[in-house]
Amino acid sequence: MKEIQYREALREGMSEEMRRDENVFLMGEEVAEYNGAYKVSQGMLAEFGAKRVIDTPIAELGFAGIAVGASMNGLRPIVEFMTWNFAILAADQIINSAAKMLQMSGGQYSCPIVFRGGNGPAGQLAATHSQSFESFYSHVPGLKVVTPSNPYDAKGLIKSAIRDNNPVLIMESEKMYGDKGEVPENEYLVPIGKAAVKRKGADVTIVSFGKIIKVAYEAADVLAKEGIECEVIDLRTLRPIDYDTLVESIKKTNRCVVLEESWPVASMSSELAYHIQRYAFDYLDAPVHRVTQTDTPLPFAQQLIKEALPNVKRLIDAIKSTLYIS
Repeated sequence: MKEIQYREALREGMSEEMRRDENVFLMGEEVAEYNGAYKVSQGMLAEFGAKRVIDTPIAELGFAGIAVGASMNGLRPIVEFMTWNFAILAADQIINSAAKMLQMSGGQYSCPIVFRGGNGPAGQLAATHSQSFESFYSHVPGLKVVTPSNPYDAKGLIKSAIRDNNPVLIMESEKMYGDKGEVPENEYLVPIGKAAVKRKGADVTIVSFGKIIKVAYEAADVLAKEGIECEVIDLRTLRPIDYDTLVESIKKTNRCVVLEESWPVASMSSELAYHIQRYAFDYLDAPVHRVTQTDTPLPFAQQLIKEALPNVKRLIDAIKSTLYIS
């Protein structure tokens, strides 16, 4: 094992796949000459050249459409959006072209594309640059959505995504790119659609994904000192969701709290809460609780950001509520 940054894990995954398959290429804003807005593609232009690491104009709809056409003709594009906030402009190509091409062509054309970039709040970036789009795209049949929360998963999932014959969206975060973690020296893959139990416990199951899962780890550490053992599940993939792993955990803990960074209405947590009660109703000893961002655009002021986003106290209060501890 070696310790590397999240951005390095993504870079290693992309570079390994580009060496393995000459049809894989990277395109996006500032990915080449500038080495990526967050230096994810550092050094890739020098290794692979300008035909395979391609700078684009600030025109998300345009270069996403180019990627769709390229994928229909046998190439495997990796599209980097500087953030998913900007990718709203490319939603037509992602949702109406990439996601539906296999069905609408009667199976003649698949779209093996990876769309990736920063997602969610990342400091004082104001309301239009601090949005979490996981549920927005998870709503769409034909897309796969993954949310790696650490370097190990980031590398393994991006390699699996590049090899997948469907469009795969990777939700990252500006706040995770510098995170460090252990990654194997040898090649490996993390399967799309498989959750991971990151911490074992017997009293309550915490389900989360992406960078906000760090709040779950902190809350679990605090509660462990009080004798409450939390099991923490990192979904890793949001479409498709690994409900088998969730149900197995709830059979043991009989309680569940879902933690996410996005708004509460039509969210991943509301989808999860419904299916958990559908598949695991007989094992639940308390209602499923949710901890989300407040139902407002994210403020700019730091003290208001702290109030709006999920935090350790709110999560602990929700966990204790499921345990009927006031």
